[in-house]
Amino acid sequence: MEVKLRIKRYDSERDEKPHWQEFTVEAEPTDRVLDVLLHIKSYIDGTLVFRRSCAHGICGSDAMRINGLNRLACKTLVKDVSSPIEIEPLNGLPVIKDLIVDMQPFFEKFRIVKPYLVNDETPPPVEWRQTPEERERFDDTTKCILCASCTTSCPSFWTNREYLGPASLVQAHRFIFDSRDRAAAERLDVVNAREGVWRCRTIFNCAEACPREINITKAIGQLKKALVYNRF
Repeated sequence: MEVKLRIKRYDSERDEKPHWQEFTVEAEPTDRVLDVLLHIKSYIDGTLVFRRSCAHGICGSDAMRINGLNRLACKTLVKDVSSPIEIEPLNGLPVIKDLIVDMQPFFEKFRIVKPYLVNDETPPPVEWRQTPEERERFDDTTKCILCASCTTSCPSFWTNREYLGPASLVQAHRFIFDSRDRAAAERLDVVNAREGVWRCRTIFNCAEACPREINITKAIGQLKKALVYNRF
């Protein structure tokens, strides 16, 4: 089938503003959008740039806006999006070139919540044990691949870059509700700050954008309950 694409192009070192460029390629309905982009880069325009790595929906590096929605190019089939396919970089982060955005502001927020296990107790002889019920409390939020699709789909983040954003709150949830961790109270202080969890307006864009189908809005709601009732 013949597929038309409109790709938003921009080079921060040369261009004053973004512009659209159109391409027409032959593709199979079951080809992924990433396959089409790779074809364009390899055979039509080698100056087109975008991030990609595993191509299997695990690394999250090829997140971009496809027909107005945040998606992973490696998981989006050509047959599932209407032509012309409009492709843009993620919203809310500085564009470096074409579909590549500067992820540094995103990871700065990520580091604030201490996204790692904190426990200074003497470790047990074998392993830190958990019951299935203890694991289930945070199992959903362990699936985050840090693609930034949720954060860059959030209107609260678009208008306030100081907001921690859904991805950071997901990481906070993952460790706050982990029975092995000992820094839950410290993280709750972080998410309870002015630009923390209360900036969420329950719009649900984040949950719809997540390629791993994490119930992000539910996780943020649980953080709010933990703060109100002091139970975690």
